[in-house]
Amino acid sequence: MAEEPERTEDGHYIVIKGRRWRATDPDIPEDRNAELRSILMAWRREVKRTSGAPESRAGVQATKVALGERGTPWWEQSDDERRARWEAEVPRPVET
Repeated sequence: MAEEPERTEDGHYIVIKGRRWRATDPDIPEDRNAELRSILMAWRREVKRTSGAPESRAGVQATKVALGERGTPWWEQSDDERRARWEAEVPRPVET
């Protein structure tokens, strides 16, 4: 399995090749986290397939918001707001 990326001391960011990226919300239940990552990868494949169509990019954005990697930082949200964010419906791309 891949090595875990370096994290900032507060755990809010991961560091890859010297660049900080917002970390996934650590409180997302593992089954939901796996489901959201699967959806994210499907949207990323769709971005590639469609040469970056806006609908595909919107799917990536919605999934990353659900993961807590974009939008309001997860550490600034209440427990209820965090739960609502990751439980929100995130569609998969339509298979063509």
